[in-house]
Amino acid sequence: MRHIPAERQPDATPTRPLLNDDSKFAAAKIAVFQYFAVGVFVFLAVGYWDLQVVNEEFYSEKAQQNQIKSLPIPAPRGRILDRDGRVIVDNHSSYRVILSRENLRMEHLTPMAVGLNLDATELEAKVRRFRKQPTYFTIPLKDELTPDELTFVEAHRGSDGFPEMELIRSQYRIYPREGLAAHLLGYVSEVNDAELNTQEWANHNPGDLIGKAGVERYYNAHLTGIDGQRQVRVDHLMNTRQVLGIKDAQPGRDLRLTIDLDLQVVAEMAMEGKRGAVVAIDPRTGEVLALASTPAYDPNHFVGRINNREYSALIQSPYKPLFNRALQAQQAPGSTFKPIVALAALESGEIDENFTVTCGGGANWYGRWFKCHKKSGHGVVNLKTAIAQSCDVYFYAVGNKIGVDTIAKYSEMAGLGHKTGIDLPGEKEGVVPSSKWKVRTQREKWYAGETISVSVGQGAVTVTPLQLAYAIGGLASGGVWMRPHVVKAEKLDEFIRKGDIKPENVAKIAAGMYAVVNEWGTAAASRIPGVEMCGKTGTAQLASNDLLKLKKGEEWQDNAWFVGFAPRQNPEIVVAALYENGAHGDQAAPIVRDVIKAYYDKKFRLHRVEQPAPSIATLLNSPGGNR
Repeated sequence: MRHIPAERQPDATPTRPLLNDDSKFAAAKIAVFQYFAVGVFVFLAVGYWDLQVVNEEFYSEKAQQNQIKSLPIPAPRGRILDRDGRVIVDNHSSYRVILSRENLRMEHLTPMAVGLNLDATELEAKVRRFRKQPTYFTIPLKDELTPDELTFVEAHRGSDGFPEMELIRSQYRIYPREGLAAHLLGYVSEVNDAELNTQEWANHNPGDLIGKAGVERYYNAHLTGIDGQRQVRVDHLMNTRQVLGIKDAQPGRDLRLTIDLDLQVVAEMAMEGKRGAVVAIDPRTGEVLALASTPAYDPNHFVGRINNREYSALIQSPYKPLFNRALQAQQAPGSTFKPIVALAALESGEIDENFTVTCGGGANWYGRWFKCHKKSGHGVVNLKTAIAQSCDVYFYAVGNKIGVDTIAKYSEMAGLGHKTGIDLPGEKEGVVPSSKWKVRTQREKWYAGETISVSVGQGAVTVTPLQLAYAIGGLASGGVWMRPHVVKAEKLDEFIRKGDIKPENVAKIAAGMYAVVNEWGTAAASRIPGVEMCGKTGTAQLASNDLLKLKKGEEWQDNAWFVGFAPRQNPEIVVAALYENGAHGDQAAPIVRDVIKAYYDKKFRLHRVEQPAPSIATLLNSPGGNR
């Protein structure tokens, strides 16, 4: 047998240990697999338990959502009627296209925007705003579709085009044409992000239509209905297979205004081509009979969502068509303020109706010359003549005699310097200056020379047309001020505010205002035969005399005011008119005359023959109508 060296002899170690290592490795793999299998089983069991037991209702609903689609049925808003029951604002049926977010694809937004004449960037921004909302919220894409847009939607919605597009029937506002009563009525439009962050609109959702101005805003909750819902079963291509149920929408409630559509039309015709406002009130009840502001805008343009170009044009217009001058124009009242000054002087006992002043065309007060509007002067004037002829020198003397704080006391009694509380948004309060007011607002004392300007409705004093009508109406009614309101109210007790003034003093002021129109006053051309109309003209400067010498152009002409009421005792109607840059108060008087005449013409006509009031179309299309 051949000898093998030790270093080359094969390993004498047995092979059994190698077999043991393989067995251990295989056993470990089996164990890992077993543990994995047990883990998978436990995971599936837990998932099954969660799916079938713990959250069975939740997952069942999610599964249903893959088969059932809910589409909103928008509720129509309530109609807006005038005091005679005539419809001013109604609804009409049209189409709205919405986006269903369950199958929304961002790459579809741009072609949809092109087909619907929308801005793609704005559309993408709108979709992003909805990301935090539940997926069942649909996104309003466009309202009031044109025939071409409707054709586009019909051709492209569904699985072959844009399955996220849905077409639904909806109700849209119809407002009077040419902006009739636009500032009174307001408009509806889609709620924006800034509004959703306010307390007023916190309970609304993106895409909701809300009242943005006027009656539509103030009475939004009353006019808004409750949306319904239509449930349908769809297939995997999102095609409707079955209607499962319909929950009808609940329409909003109708709203009956105090506005007389006849007077509203006349007021706006009288203001055609002018800038300013007209307010007519029944001082016995506080019911607003007409409220007009010009220039106006067309609320119909907001219904289908106004585009940026149109809205920018409205905002940037120098004539401010969105500005409600009836409630928000805070202007010096000029001589229409003189009846309030007269009331303060009579009630304080500083003068009586026989107090006289000699007017020579102006007077010196505190080292400054204050002119009268009549350069040659009025001669010797008493209270009645001073009101009728609007003598500034007389009221300079009266104002200096009683002081600014007495003027302020009775001005505030009449409701000036405070909001009237009318049921419309955006009202301004004006300014009634006093010694305390100046210290509070300017940290300066009041100078006696400032009272001279205030006594004729200039200087720091400002009012709105609504405030002026309210103040004079309450004065003429013997010191009973009824809060103005534009919606019919069952109880009037809460509207009453009384002032302690003497009836004889009211009569003295009314005598002067009667003479303004019916005797030798500044508005004799506006007399109405058979109607005891009383009134007061007002011409208010927009700047100091020195500044006006440097300024030229129509925009620097004086504002023209007129406030009138009828009849002389227990008045039924009071009307205030502001004609911006109208130059002289007598230019505003015909506006008030037309409204008061329309009131009495209708009253006499209805008393003779009981018949329904004429329609708005009849009024606008009548031959020879005074426009």
